[in-house]
Amino acid sequence: MTESEFIYAFNQPWRIKRDAGEPFPHAKRPAAVLICLNPVEEVSVILTVRARHLKHHAGQISFPGGKVETFDKNLVDTACREAREEIGLSTEQLRIIGAMPSYPTISGFAVTPIIASLQKPIDISETLTIDTNEVEEVFEVPLRILMDPQNYFVHEIERDNQKYPVYYIPHEGKTIWGATAGILAHLRDHVNLYKEMFQR
Repeated sequence: MTESEFIYAFNQPWRIKRDAGEPFPHAKRPAAVLICLNPVEEVSVILTVRARHLKHHAGQISFPGGKVETFDKNLVDTACREAREEIGLSTEQLRIIGAMPSYPTISGFAVTPIIASLQKPIDISETLTIDTNEVEEVFEVPLRILMDPQNYFVHEIERDNQKYPVYYIPHEGKTIWGATAGILAHLRDHVNLYKEMFQR
């Protein structure tokens, strides 16, 4: 999938119902994450491995992001600030594409994913500077991998007598799971809905 195809599909009306976040309907604390496309030869998405010493979600794979602070102007500002602090990605490098519906998490946050693309392709190993207090590693996954349902495994959990999916995406020795994989599954279904419609 090219960057332009992804953006075209993403900008269509949102018709996908949430599923994986439904067990946590009371999550209200605002937060934002940045889903950043790197428009290299094969478009990729930038992800991080959280530092092992962190109190919450240590060692898990996530997007750059965090809770809204009082000095943030809006959710886009939150996502961009966190990306700058965590991996040294400057706002000037970004082209904001849009926002997904908020995603409620078990930790009580209503996370709004902000979609952006880099103005120019970068070599993340040479360009980005990680804050080791928060991030252990930064890496990329090709967009085509994340948009392919065959690359997802699903484990169902039961809450209040209802079953909900928890998504897992294995990739090159790493496993993306939890809220990060749930957000990606939500994005995948939205993009693929319109991709399939346009290909008919």
